[in-house]
Amino acid sequence: MPDLIRSAGRVLGPLVLALPTLLVACTSTPPTPTPTPTGPGPVEVDAARDELAALAAAAQDRHMVAQYVYSRAGQPDRTIVFTSANDGSWRVDVPGGAWGGTVDVSMAATPDGLFQCALPSAGRPESSSCVRLGERDDTIPRRSDPRLHHPLTDWLDVLTDRRAPLAVAPAETPEGLAGTCYSVDSTSASLNAPLDVGIYCYDRDGTPTGVRTGSGTLRLAAPPGPAPATVQLAGPVVVDREPLDTAAPPTPDPTDSPGAGTP
Repeated sequence: MPDLIRSAGRVLGPLVLALPTLLVACTSTPPTPTPTPTGPGPVEVDAARDELAALAAAAQDRHMVAQYVYSRAGQPDRTIVFTSANDGSWRVDVPGGAWGGTVDVSMAATPDGLFQCALPSAGRPESSSCVRLGERDDTIPRRSDPRLHHPLTDWLDVLTDRRAPLAVAPAETPEGLAGTCYSVDSTSASLNAPLDVGIYCYDRDGTPTGVRTGSGTLRLAAPPGPAPATVQLAGPVVVDREPLDTAAPPTPDPTDSPGAGTP
């Protein structure tokens, strides 16, 4: 009998030792594979934000005279002349920038302030004159703001500000534009976004080469020229008129004219 017990022990011993290992193998589940990310990851997005901020900073230091073509569906193209002077002043001439597209205007920021100048146009044949809107860093009143100058001026401040509520990603260059392009969206829930969302494109030296937003497309028309020392206003500054609105003025009521009453 002792020999039989010792024999059974020799047989069952390895089985007893192996049993826990077999139980673990049967009851454990295989590890869940790590999902493969799709789309641009955080590193790529952060890199795009840094690249765009660097190009926008270079654009702030890019002094030049350049022509841009503004295109919008249902409207004829307009040529915008942008001047960024060596002293930091700037001027943007906008055809059809006031009175419903009938008056050309020039927006300018100089050490003396922020100005809107009315240029001789079909809707306003008078000579050029300017009105002061405020300090050079003030906001243009919404009713007088043609908005076409912002991608070339103050929106550069937003693009360089890493605290601005923006989402930036690399983008394909839209047809008709050139340069390195980025998709810019707002992450703010506010209705007043810091800039218009869209595609922003730049040359390697910081020259803005194009912007496409919901309101239209602005594209560089030709290589920029050298910058002047400072910008000159389009005309004298006057104090006896208000800035021109972008909307068309109301049609005069013929009954308000002298002698229009019933005889």
